[in-house]
Amino acid sequence: MQKLQVFGPNVLKGKINVSGSKNAALPILAASLLSTKKIFLKNLPKVNDIKTMIELLKSLGSKVKYKKKTLIINNLKQNKRVAPYRLVKTMRAGILVLGPLLAKFGNAKVSLPGGCAIGSRPIDIHLKGLAGLGVKYKIDQGYVHASAPRGLIGSKICFSKISVGATENLLIAASLAKGTTILKNCAIEPEINDLVNFLNRIGCNIKWIAKRSIKIVGVSEIKENSYSVMFDRIEAGTYLIAASLTRGNLKIRNIIPNLLKTEVKILKKIGAFIKVKKDEIHICGSKKIKSTNLKTAPWPGLATDLQAQMMVLLCKANKNSVIQENIFENRFMHVAELNRMGAKIMIKGNKALINGNTTFAPAELMATDLRASVSLVLAALTTKGKTIINRIYHLDRGYEDIEKKLRKVGAKIKRFK
Repeated sequence: MQKLQVFGPNVLKGKINVSGSKNAALPILAASLLSTKKIFLKNLPKVNDIKTMIELLKSLGSKVKYKKKTLIINNLKQNKRVAPYRLVKTMRAGILVLGPLLAKFGNAKVSLPGGCAIGSRPIDIHLKGLAGLGVKYKIDQGYVHASAPRGLIGSKICFSKISVGATENLLIAASLAKGTTILKNCAIEPEINDLVNFLNRIGCNIKWIAKRSIKIVGVSEIKENSYSVMFDRIEAGTYLIAASLTRGNLKIRNIIPNLLKTEVKILKKIGAFIKVKKDEIHICGSKKIKSTNLKTAPWPGLATDLQAQMMVLLCKANKNSVIQENIFENRFMHVAELNRMGAKIMIKGNKALINGNTTFAPAELMATDLRASVSLVLAALTTKGKTIINRIYHLDRGYEDIEKKLRKVGAKIKRFK
């Protein structure tokens, strides 16, 4: 099993090009199942979750190949309707094939999803929404068995809770439903917009009619087309935090700065110096990191996927801070490992009470999930000595060439077995 070795301390200086978004690419790949023609996708990140989703598409009968830097998906003969446990177990996004398979064939069998163990991820919101389109389902032996005897029928659906995955699944499914669907209380993350843009590009009829309401007029045909996936704002946010943490000087490139307003505002507040350009953010870390209190929230609030990274940064603040986690109930698993490195963090319910002025010490560590693993890398960058991080397969699910990118800007980091 591969490990990472980080030898600190490191001051990061230079330029980092941000990869395509994993969280945008996964629903777009699932949505490609709507088509019986060719779909051309660009700017896909080379991370394990994307590789798994591509394998899932292949298992369903899609013909998939790379030509230069473009993924070509041909669904002319795609006719399988079972998404197996062996592929869906590693990522929660596997459930997103349920919507397009139901829209296309009227029935599907999809394994319950897996992914990081950061809390319960019930799919009841997905299933209730699909039921509103005429889907009947049962869960048996770890699989969702679903069918739409009369096909999907447009309807008005209000989600009981804001859910990115449910919004994506219903958007995709309703695109081929008969009639008009209105979705209310939708997630509005940038990745949702990217999915809407992709679906409209291939011939769907979708538009926002209010801040959290979407109108979908079902279509009968999907066009052949190409699309370039948006940048990964979580990767960008991670490197912005890394610059602030190491008192570095980084230019984060190939991004849309407007989609990082929340992160930029927080980092400025704690002392970072930031200049924003058209497709780039230039950040210099301050010698003095100021404490602050944060809470995660649906877009446009602070992303839960950046909570662990922000926690590492606040360990270095001049005073105590608090982070309140409002999205997942078990997303503090990195705390035990950070405390082993010298942090003083106490968990009370959904709040992390963080003592400032931490000097992280090198240690051998165990990654527990995707974002927790990168938080350990960030902490290790500041230590005096060698830190070993085990189980980095979590890291490879969501960060493309992270050690190569960090080495180019001055980090002493390498991968080994």
